[in-house]
Amino acid sequence: MDKQSAEKRVQELHELLNTYNYEYHVLDKPSVPDSEYDQRLHELLTIEAEFTELKTPDSPTQRVGGSILDAFQKVVHNTPMLSLGNAFNEQDLRDFDRRVRQAVGDDVQYVVELKIDGLAVSLRYENGLFVQAATRGDGTTGEDITENVKTIRSIPLRLKNAVTLEVRGEVFMPKKSFETLNELRLQAEEEPFANPRNAAAGSIRQLDPKIAAKRNLDIFLYSIADLGGTGIERHSEALDYLEKEGFKTNAERKKCETIEEVLSVIEGISEKRANLSYDIDGIVIKVDSLAQQEELGFTAKSPRWAIAYKFPAEEVMTKLLDIELSVGRTGVITPTAILEPVRVAGTTVQRASLHNEDLIREKDIKIGDTVVVKKAGDIIPEVVNVLTEQRTGEEKTFTMPTHCPACESELVRIEGEVALRCINPQCPAQITEGLIHFVSRNAMNIDGLGERVVIQLFQAGLIKDVADLYRLTRDQLLQLERMGEKSTDNLLKAIEQSKDNSLERLLFGLGIRHVGAKAAKTLAQNFETIEQLQEATVEQLIAINEIGDKMADAIHTYFQNPDVQHLIQELQSLGVNTSYKGPKLVKVEDSDSYLAGKTVVLTGKLEQMSRNEAKEGIEALGGKVTGSVSKSTDLVVAGEAAGSKLKKAEELQIEVWDEARLIEEMKK
Repeated sequence: MDKQSAEKRVQELHELLNTYNYEYHVLDKPSVPDSEYDQRLHELLTIEAEFTELKTPDSPTQRVGGSILDAFQKVVHNTPMLSLGNAFNEQDLRDFDRRVRQAVGDDVQYVVELKIDGLAVSLRYENGLFVQAATRGDGTTGEDITENVKTIRSIPLRLKNAVTLEVRGEVFMPKKSFETLNELRLQAEEEPFANPRNAAAGSIRQLDPKIAAKRNLDIFLYSIADLGGTGIERHSEALDYLEKEGFKTNAERKKCETIEEVLSVIEGISEKRANLSYDIDGIVIKVDSLAQQEELGFTAKSPRWAIAYKFPAEEVMTKLLDIELSVGRTGVITPTAILEPVRVAGTTVQRASLHNEDLIREKDIKIGDTVVVKKAGDIIPEVVNVLTEQRTGEEKTFTMPTHCPACESELVRIEGEVALRCINPQCPAQITEGLIHFVSRNAMNIDGLGERVVIQLFQAGLIKDVADLYRLTRDQLLQLERMGEKSTDNLLKAIEQSKDNSLERLLFGLGIRHVGAKAAKTLAQNFETIEQLQEATVEQLIAINEIGDKMADAIHTYFQNPDVQHLIQELQSLGVNTSYKGPKLVKVEDSDSYLAGKTVVLTGKLEQMSRNEAKEGIEALGGKVTGSVSKSTDLVVAGEAAGSKLKKAEELQIEVWDEARLIEEMKK
């Protein structure tokens, strides 16, 4: 692969992996199995290893997770909630063992635990009382889900001792609870959840804790975030300590002296996996000694002292009955396999993504074929291969259309892309997909405007673009099927509230090519108003960190379009905010504060302000807040009961402030 091809593929993988990250970590609606994400991530890592200059700070290989939802108050984790590296076979595990022993010697013990398929959470206790629960979010910042977590009966609201600590665990829905819930949803003519993980995530994100309370969720605790002051020296001791304090841990864990013992435990768990009362999607192996964990340290996204072994994807045979085509909001035509229903990885599968025409040709897929479908516990499976020996001669060759299935416009294939596109800006399928994206949670977040309602409004001729959403009347909405007075009033209220959103939500909602939620926020912070962004040159856009050539060209081209300019004027006349409302971006050269350009770590309990307030205050003075202490840390702000981070700062001779000193600096 030459450099030009590598640059192109890196950009494609960035977009793909960021999308997968967003779907999995933010929406809890993954479109691909874990195996697909892992393969693409491995591909990107390989390219970056060969072309090191293509490794950028915003690469998916350099990050922990994805963006977070705004439905709940944000919570900054005292200690980041990192993801784990993956192992897919015996050799991967042996390589992990070899790396560990090369680093710390042969005197190593492992703890082998089940990888619960649920939602990772952090629980905080002060003086023995439960005070806060948060989701993992992007690893650094999560969502406050305290009231919902309180409804999980296995979580103690008061510990046996008056200790202050932060613990991590996995909220899950037992299989029996999942079956009962889906039966009730079907009786109520509601769509059933795809699997227990999605059901748990959907339940914990309910704004009404009463609903969460009815879902019978459970939790297993698996670690203590900060062990400072406890005297604990091993991970296994930490688990025992959690049990003594009243927490529920998973009993299916075992200490192992060798990698051979680890492999034996994995084999045993694999055999009884189906009989467990909850879902697992792998096995976690951790170095037991905390001193050795500290010596091994971390990569940019995961600890070097732990690894997750992923179960092989389950494969089954079924019949491919038809191939459907869908039109996305960018005009891409995507083929989807319609399958004879088959049970795989705990759910009934009827659809599988075929991605594009090239894949169909490469695998020689025909309508009527018997195919092998692979699914690794997520929602959308993939067709692995075709059993050509089972063909009867009645199978039909599939040919991609020359014209759009939604508007009959001629399809085009843009140079360098495999996908066919409809480039008709008036294509009804693209318009509805764009409207659905505009009202979605990470965009304008208009509650009550789901896919069904958007399609109804479009088909009724009540909306043709996003500006029309703000012209809707009560009488118009009441004419729609299943729209009563209360739901109509709630929807109109939600539409009105969305006018006050900060600029980044609008930018993301507009669906500018290559601009995701993170890039939208970066643009909003740097330009502050949509007028300034409209006037920006390509050179000004490229000058911003995280904005590349391709994205800059797409943004500039978008805002030069007269139709776009007219749409923005319409939105403004309808009262939609087009200015940035978040914390101002402070450039180091513009700040005269001591904190300007400094990397700061917060640890311990702050008395006079929340951790979020401290973080925002530091950033407002040009500083940067990170979650862990390292040689690159300039300053540590230590509150009450500061633990291992303070100790490490002292060992590295890093400057330490108390909260009062920070407040004094912020008041200058």
